Amino acid sequence: MCCSRRLASMTDLPWRLSCVGSVTRDPDFADRVGRQARRERIADRVCLTGALAGADLDRMYAAADVLVLASRGETYGIVVTEALARGMPVIASTAGLPEAVGHGTDGVRPGILVPARHPAAPAAALRDWLTDAGLRQRLRSVALDRRATLSGWSDTSATLSRVLAEMAA
Repeated sequence: MCCSRRLASMTDLPWRLSCVGSVTRDPDFADRVGRQARRERIADRVCLTGALAGADLDRMYAAADVLVLASRGETYGIVVTEALARGMPVIASTAGLPEAVGHGTDGVRPGILVPARHPAAPAAALRDWLTDAGLRQRLRSVALDRRATLSGWSDTSATLSRVLAEMAA
């Protein structure tokens, strides 16, 4: 079952989906997403924003409740850490994202990790998110906690420089 069909199965719940990212990099994919949303009669709930930056991206994060990144493969999910830096929980796949999601100081993940390449898993996690107010509150709290443990760019670049120097030696 495709993603839009899974989302269409949740029209009994209040949700809106903003897909943020280039619609010109792979226009066939963007067109397919739009056609699927129209076919499943959820186009009024799905918005393909295109690429966003600066204040526009900040406004999108501020308006969102959860980041969903169900990638089949990631080397590192920078968008996950961007969301966590704003105290936003995530629903993400296990495809290279557990390290980015990390844990709060109490060892709890600030989101839900779902098996990569398991099409029903993100929808099930999203349904849990939408129907369980206690889960939403817990994950928001842990995401705020995780925000405090993220490394800044200066720490990250210093670590990378150290690792590269060690490798060169």
